[in-house]
Amino acid sequence: MKEKKKSAIAWVIKWAGYKKSKYVLSLILAMINVVFRMLPFFVIGDIVNMLLKENKNINDYIPKIIMIIAFYLVAEITHSWSTLESHKATFEVLKSIRKECCDKLERVCLGFIKDTPSGSFKNTICERVDSIETTLAHVVPEFTSNLLAPIVIVIYLFSIDWRMALITFIPVIVGLLFFGLMMVGYEGFYKETIESTKQLNDTAVEYINGIEVIKAFGKTESSYEKFKAAAKRNAASFINWMRHSLVGQTVGLTVMPYFLLTILPFGGMFVSKGTLAVSDFIMCIVLSLCVVGPVMILAAYVDDLAKLSAVIGEVTNILTQEELDRPEKTREKPRDNSVSLKNVTFAYKEQEVLHGISLDMKAGSVNALVGPSGSGKSTVAKLIASFWDPKSGSVKIGGVDIRDISLEDYNKMIAYVSQDNYLFNETVRENIRQGRPEASDAEVEEIAKKSGCHDFIMGLEKGYDTVVGGAGGHLSGGERQRISIARAMMKNAPVVILDEATAYTDPENEAIIQSSLAKLVAGKTLIVIAHRLSTIKDADQIFVIKNGNLEAKGTHEELLKSCSLYDEMWKAHVQVKDRVEEVRA
Repeated sequence: MKEKKKSAIAWVIKWAGYKKSKYVLSLILAMINVVFRMLPFFVIGDIVNMLLKENKNINDYIPKIIMIIAFYLVAEITHSWSTLESHKATFEVLKSIRKECCDKLERVCLGFIKDTPSGSFKNTICERVDSIETTLAHVVPEFTSNLLAPIVIVIYLFSIDWRMALITFIPVIVGLLFFGLMMVGYEGFYKETIESTKQLNDTAVEYINGIEVIKAFGKTESSYEKFKAAAKRNAASFINWMRHSLVGQTVGLTVMPYFLLTILPFGGMFVSKGTLAVSDFIMCIVLSLCVVGPVMILAAYVDDLAKLSAVIGEVTNILTQEELDRPEKTREKPRDNSVSLKNVTFAYKEQEVLHGISLDMKAGSVNALVGPSGSGKSTVAKLIASFWDPKSGSVKIGGVDIRDISLEDYNKMIAYVSQDNYLFNETVRENIRQGRPEASDAEVEEIAKKSGCHDFIMGLEKGYDTVVGGAGGHLSGGERQRISIARAMMKNAPVVILDEATAYTDPENEAIIQSSLAKLVAGKTLIVIAHRLSTIKDADQIFVIKNGNLEAKGTHEELLKSCSLYDEMWKAHVQVKDRVEEVRA
């Protein structure tokens, strides 16, 4: 379900709560650090007053010097300890946030993932989450604790002379006014910078992934123009952001520490008029110097706090996405591995692509979905695979609505093999083991033999320990597909969906893959989407889909007689097949 909208601060508080005890300890240590950094200034004030009174007894000064050294030692120890605790907690929290994001992506509709460039997810989960580190590790303990010093000092100065207390903080007020000017429109400029950075990342990924096509069609210069435009926009947004914030931030940081600009002239005037004691004047000067450090730390974090909403918004955009409507635990177990769709409609954004489709597939049967390109075949398969929820109607496995089955249980029931045979950047062994993580090496090799992978895997440089990479390394399309099938065989799911699994394979590889698929689907419910009709003519049931509607259903022979669309598709397939054979001959 969609989470109630929270403010950026609310999210920070929630995340900090994951390691509450460590952050509380860090905050307490940070406050002790601030207190012990203030105490030496009070002692220094006493020393200055002793000197003004011409106290020449060295024994009166030694204990105070020892106190100053001791205070600074305690301050350094508590600062280091506080920083250690806050960073230990923060990196644990960042790990949890990243895990939350990845877990969330497993539960959201595929449409959200498909509509978002992969570079954007990488940017959010890596860079944006890293940006939260400053807020959690520094702002939470240090910003909060450093508020203590100005508050304590202003109270103490009021006890000395209310006029000096007010005068001391005139630079702070002026500095805050300039920071306020900086904050006007700040979030908009920063969001534009983030968006332009995302666009630059996405364009760079697109350019690199498509470099083979770009070179093949001689589009290098025109394709590079898109990247140049994204880089230009990114640079312009950064410059606009800096230009907007530079004056306010620079003046604010310049003015805020100069307390002496107001203390010295006004304090000197009050002393000359006899309305302020010299000793109190000295203490005001010393304490103003004490406030400089904490005030500058607070000012330094204003920029981070200004970015907070935009930074966290990127992360929470993932965490607040609508999830697939699934229970934590399965409400009812399917009676078998039959599959049915009843009055299913589905829309991509606002465009409806399925219009009340109803299908029934018996347990253990072979079923094919055929139809023109864009008819909705793959959409039906993906709804069965639970990539999306239907707009209306129901998808059932063994008589149970898939929305009554937990995602964990449902994922065990479905094996999905598509034409996009993605392999992880891991060894061949681990890619096959993805189907069943607890499988032994011997089981992996046994499955590889059944799927026709073993021989070519053993021919690789490191055999099963060869790293194949995200696109499959230097493996051919057929080899990658066979590993994908081995992964699906390892899963041993009762329902198998083949979404044009042999679309891009050559005849030699297709023969091996078809043999592997026969072993994979033995005794299981098979749903096949194929553009080569010869591969599905022996199916128990063929569903013809056109424009998001069920046009006809039946066996191959029945459809040749009753469905003109299927008859035309079959004749076109036979003609293409004959021409291919003629060319080969």
